[in-house]
Amino acid sequence: MFFSMTDILLLAPALILTLYAQYKVKSTFAKMSQVRAASGMTGAKVAQNLLLRNNITDVKVEAVEGNLTDHYDPVHKVLRLSSNVYASNSLAAIGVAAHETGHAIQHKIAYGPLKLRQTMYPLANIGSTLAMPLFIIGLVVSFKPLLDIGIILFAAAVFFTLVTLPVEFDASKRALAQLASNGYVSSEEIGGAKRVLNAAALTYVAAAAMAVLQLVRLLLIRGRD
Repeated sequence: MFFSMTDILLLAPALILTLYAQYKVKSTFAKMSQVRAASGMTGAKVAQNLLLRNNITDVKVEAVEGNLTDHYDPVHKVLRLSSNVYASNSLAAIGVAAHETGHAIQHKIAYGPLKLRQTMYPLANIGSTLAMPLFIIGLVVSFKPLLDIGIILFAAAVFFTLVTLPVEFDASKRALAQLASNGYVSSEEIGGAKRVLNAAALTYVAAAAMAVLQLVRLLLIRGRD
């Protein structure tokens, strides 16, 4: 069987953490979206100002559809903010905008973990797409070389997930420092922005935990096949 009771018990903690992280980020973002920053600046304006303050003039700030779809595109040098961040002056919007700007700053200074993450992306993308199909086929036909290839590809995807952690943590650290030092939030408001970023960070921790435990599970299946 592809799923045994051992597998379920192994993955259960990460699944619970994932569900909690999703709840936490949505509820925290919703709560802090109701708190307006005293500066009155929107997420888009904060991002644009922080880019200029860090001498980054070749990155555009654009609105993108969706909820919590904010991201920095290092290939096209575009910082995309969801509509409820781009045009909002809430603490949640300012925190998220500053976080994504943190990624643009990382790109400008050639931050090591970000460079590694970009280099690994093609292999990790292949791994996340092909690993499980190859592993399942190998399991069905009892062909261990296919199991091993699937595990190796999945391990590449797991490593990519782990490298993402320092990238995200560093972007949040830069965001909070930039917001405080440039006066976009007061000392009383910084806690609200920090709660949003901490909740978002938990989703990456949960994803990494799930990926690692899934890899352990594949290794256990390989061992008992």
